[in-house]
Amino acid sequence: MSYLIGLDIGTTSTIGIIIDTEGNSLAVESRPVTLHADHANWSEEEPAQWWANVGEICRALLQKTGIAAADIAGIGVTGMLPTVILLDETGRPLRRSIQQNDARATRQLGIFRQGMDEARFLALSGTGYSQQLVGPKLMWLREHEPENFARARHVVGASDYITSELTGTIQVEHNWALESGFVEVATGRYHQELIGLCGIDPALLAPIRKSHDLVGQVTAAAATHTGLRAGTPVVAGCADHVASAFVCGAARNGDLVLKFGGAGDILLSSDRPVADRRLFLDYHIVPGLYFPNGCMASSGSFLNWVVANWGGGAGIEAKAAGLSTHQWLDRQSAEIGPESSVLFLPYFLGEKTPLNDPHARGTLVGLGLNHDIRHVWRAALEGVVFGFRHHVETFHELGLATHRVFAADGGAASDLWLQIAADSLCTPVTRIDRHPGSSLGAAFVAGHGIGLIKEWSAIERYVAPGRTFMPAPASQAVLNRKYLLWRDLYRRLQSFYPALADIAPA
Repeated sequence: MSYLIGLDIGTTSTIGIIIDTEGNSLAVESRPVTLHADHANWSEEEPAQWWANVGEICRALLQKTGIAAADIAGIGVTGMLPTVILLDETGRPLRRSIQQNDARATRQLGIFRQGMDEARFLALSGTGYSQQLVGPKLMWLREHEPENFARARHVVGASDYITSELTGTIQVEHNWALESGFVEVATGRYHQELIGLCGIDPALLAPIRKSHDLVGQVTAAAATHTGLRAGTPVVAGCADHVASAFVCGAARNGDLVLKFGGAGDILLSSDRPVADRRLFLDYHIVPGLYFPNGCMASSGSFLNWVVANWGGGAGIEAKAAGLSTHQWLDRQSAEIGPESSVLFLPYFLGEKTPLNDPHARGTLVGLGLNHDIRHVWRAALEGVVFGFRHHVETFHELGLATHRVFAADGGAASDLWLQIAADSLCTPVTRIDRHPGSSLGAAFVAGHGIGLIKEWSAIERYVAPGRTFMPAPASQAVLNRKYLLWRDLYRRLQSFYPALADIAPA
């Protein structure tokens, strides 16, 4: 039997999986990733750490399963996007990555957008002006790190970098290209007018490949690093949020996926592309479909921050109970219900969609001496879900229907979080079981790309729906009132945040 490996270069961890072609996931391995935030609005990671993790993970997967490297038929890589990585002439990174949720290039974004009316930019690129665009970040690098920028020969994303390490070839997967803001959505090709907005040399931009395109083979050097067989085929890979949504089975018009990862992704399967400045637009894994979508800059990373900075006592209690701190906080917070008056805006890295406001900040409102960490934790969970609801309302305003709702990725293990989601969205939310995440999608795409898996629908063999969380009418009413206050809180503070940022500019 032939086997496939999928690698996920995620914000908080690197994950690998081995699957067969019959619907079985055989082993999963992960390694942590360090997020660096040296200044306000900064978000960076070390590509070398990702590559070191990949080496350890591939060897561990082979050892755990007893599968010979010669039996690995193909490899696919997925990752967060559009991360910015500058490569020198040898293909080595010149600096840390600038993550997709990094919001340092606020001034450059202002200059960038002066070059074209947003309506035209939206019509050409399928996206509006936001902190996620690659152009303003390249402008920041050119201004603040001219030596690095001068040595750069290519700019690629996270999964593209790992694919280049595996194969020695340099390219970008088509959704990185689309979300970069340099591609005309109608043609799928780079557009000179879009590239010209930031004044870079078009040669910096690598060739665009579709997810299932075969782009190379594992080199001898990569084989030594990973334990894989030299010559193993590698496909172009895919965006992590797109791969995860595809694995959930979101292939029908109106299927909605909530991705509870380090960042909060929300994707709606659609049979037509929709361009709106409040949203992103991606190609679906399945040709001919699209994923209008949004991304909250921090969700899981926001909760991890709460645990790291305020959860010391909870950690002690959790350890005594044999639970993780997150699990213990869930249990304690479930006891207080939704009636708490505490609100938490989760804008710790500014906010991407649907606000597109790099000045937004994390804001905790309503605390009294009667509150404790339980109330803060529940407010944090609700804040992320309210961000999802904001996106759903945006979809509906654009005439897009939402039908089935699926929840996936690490945070979906929280019963409390999914119940809050069902109550706030006023619709059933189904957890996807046997869902190791985006890495499964990457492995499946590799199987399709090399011809081992013929039908896209075969992904259904690898996953299964789990528990469905039904909305509770009493909680719905309370959360609806809190959501309206939560939306109003940002509106009241929107003009205040830029003045606050002037005190300690990035």
